[in-house]
Amino acid sequence: MSKDQHAHNRLLKQRLADFMDEARHNERKLRRFQSLELKLIGLNSILELIEAILRPDPGAVNWDMVSLLLFDPEYELQRILQDEGVKLEGMPGLMFVAGMEEVEQLYSASLFPSLGGYRSSKHSKLFRHAGKKPASVALLPLVRYGRLIGSLNIGSHDADKFVRGVRTDFLEHFAAVVAICVENGVNLERLKRQGLTDTLTAINNRRFFDQRLKEETEAAGRSGKPLSCMLLDVDHFKRVNDTYGHQVGDLVLREVASIIRAQLRGSDVLSRYGGEEFSALLANTDTEEAEEVAERIRRCIEERVFNPPDYEPFNITISIGVSTLKAAPDTKLAKGVGDHLIGQADRVLYDAKAGGRNQVQCAPASCALGESLSPA
Repeated sequence: MSKDQHAHNRLLKQRLADFMDEARHNERKLRRFQSLELKLIGLNSILELIEAILRPDPGAVNWDMVSLLLFDPEYELQRILQDEGVKLEGMPGLMFVAGMEEVEQLYSASLFPSLGGYRSSKHSKLFRHAGKKPASVALLPLVRYGRLIGSLNIGSHDADKFVRGVRTDFLEHFAAVVAICVENGVNLERLKRQGLTDTLTAINNRRFFDQRLKEETEAAGRSGKPLSCMLLDVDHFKRVNDTYGHQVGDLVLREVASIIRAQLRGSDVLSRYGGEEFSALLANTDTEEAEEVAERIRRCIEERVFNPPDYEPFNITISIGVSTLKAAPDTKLAKGVGDHLIGQADRVLYDAKAGGRNQVQCAPASCALGESLSPA
């Protein structure tokens, strides 16, 4: 065999070895992606999903930073997360937009992944949470039924990690799985909330409130931070129904719910408690702070003018009872503490009604709930 043939054979063997190395590398990469994808598919809530996306297992992927931008024009997903007690400012890698125009500009019309070097003018908003900016980025469009629903953004300090022209099969498949998981997660939350939402006012119902009351009182016991409860009752509501009819009465209830919600934080729990009565839980809020919020709500409702067709304009008022729970940190609260909190608010609500209505009354700061509680 000639020297040329030997050289040619060595070259072929080297190429074969390189191909085998690349094949093994791709197989390992595929397994890591599959492992991460199966984990995402198996999660039970949208919150778990988002956390797993933003903080993937380092053993599965070698990414220095991740951000997730989601289309949320009706504030639905943000409200779902806040109802779960999530503080969105504590998840800096998670962003929401009401319109997708800016995001669509990041991609071509075909909505393929966009890889390349980091450009501040184009990518700074997507990685604003990162202390050290990436050297290269991969932007993955999240698409369902041909519609862009978000963008998964990956950054690396390695300038050669994400470069134009490389194959993006794994990233495309991963983005498709993420998009499906996000859509399924939101749909699941919608199904859950259908049984926990008041159909008239579109806020939480009594069942949801009872669930959250237990969770919030337990959290207050662990943290030692105050938890305030409001019961709010529209004054003389029967008179509204009798005078203007039930359609106007329904309009009033929807507007009252909207006014109350506008004065609360996203993390507060607002529910229709029954009839013309509403309830709210305000975590990390003492009696004085809760009274200020309640007074703002009372004034806003008093100032609202209703103009039903064929009738003279009219105003309504609301009475509000406030109670507060304050426990020492790491306290296992007495059984029935939530019922006591509601009972205290209901008692002072009755006092507000008896005292002439259109006022806020607060229960005494000390909650006598046994040895497990300290005075507020």
